[in-house]
Parts: sequence; C-alpha cells; structure tokens
Amino acid sequence: MDGRSGGPEPSFQERLRAARRRHGLDPVVTREPEAFSPWGIGLRVGAELVSSLVVAVGIGWLLDRWLGTRPILLGVFVLLGGAAGVVNVWRLFAPPSSPGGKGPK
Repeated sequence: MDGRSGGPEPSFQERLRAARRRHGLDPVVTREPEAFSPWGIGLRVGAELVSSLVVAVGIGWLLDRWLGTRPILLGVFVLLGGAAGVVNVWRLFAPPSSPGGKGPK
C-alpha cells in the first residue's frame, strides 16, 4: 500500500490540469470583438450615439436655461455629443493597439 487514505486516485487528466494551473500554463480565453453578433454590435453603436447625444442635449439645455443664452450652448453641446458618440464608435471598431501605445503592429 502507498499510505494514502481516502477516495480513489485522481485521474491523469485531473493531475495534468492541476499541474498546468500551478505553473500558469493554462491558456487564457479572451473574447474577441468578432465573437459578438451583428445585432449586438448594432445595438451598442446605436446606444453609444443616442446616449451621448441625449446627455449633451440635456447639459446644453440646462446651461442655456441657467445662463439665459438660448440656444448657443445647446448647439455647442449637440456638436460635442455627436463627436463623443463618433469617438466611442471609433474605439469600438479600431484595431487593438500595441502595449507601448504607438499604434497597431
């Protein structure tokens, strides 16, 4: 006998998995943007654009009302909100950059 007490001996696969975990050899599973469905991407793009415009219009309207400068700040914030929405969509579709931050490689 080998002096062990308890249940049955773990299988080779279980021991291999445990050893790989101990040494950090298990592959890390990441989700790529290509794994998302087209409907999910479309809904996210729409939500990014609409939410940035809604927030910008709200801020512009409140500032115009508070300062009495109708509709100057509303127009400025509509442009800023549209630009923010486009930047968010750009980030969604831009290729991943290198860790150094010098652009894609």
